Amino acid sequence: MPKKAQYELSEILTYAVDIFTEQGYTKASMEEIIARTQFNRRAFYIEFNSKQGFLHAVLQHYIEHQLFHCQESLIARKDSGTQAIYDYFNAYYELISKQGCLLVNCVSELGKSDAIVQSIARHYYDSLQLCFIACLERAQKNQQLQGNINIESVALQLTCFTQGFAISSILQGGEDDVLIAMRELMSSIEMSVHK
Repeated sequence: MPKKAQYELSEILTYAVDIFTEQGYTKASMEEIIARTQFNRRAFYIEFNSKQGFLHAVLQHYIEHQLFHCQESLIARKDSGTQAIYDYFNAYYELISKQGCLLVNCVSELGKSDAIVQSIARHYYDSLQLCFIACLERAQKNQQLQGNINIESVALQLTCFTQGFAISSILQGGEDDVLIAMRELMSSIEMSVHK
């Protein structure tokens, strides 16, 4: 009979999000990862084979448990497309103001050299863009948008803004600047769609 694992994998992945977000992939040492997650070194290598394999699992966990949580307003809300988008940006701001965005950090650090990070990011941002398209289509159906607006283009802009907010938060180090930018973005979208 196989032995039951002596660790809770979800907990370990959650702890590791903080490590990789704070230090990045390159600077996060295996010693610190093992010490902070209290993950047995042997079990670590049996489970993930390498630090890079571990990062891929951490990134998937982060998307499923934190980024998708931000997207809930885009998916669940059926009443107001523009309000759902505003709620998404509020939730996303709350997430990145606390710790930054692990996905954006990984793309910035490893996007050119790690095909799996590229694939994970591409899949996530395509999914996000589709959520924005659905919200904008709802808004257009509810006459919150002009009929001639290019929904795909606006959805792509919103997806790019999502990535840019995380970068701005890192570069400026000031949470207020990101919040002001988010409010300006949303108010300009709302004004342009209600003309």
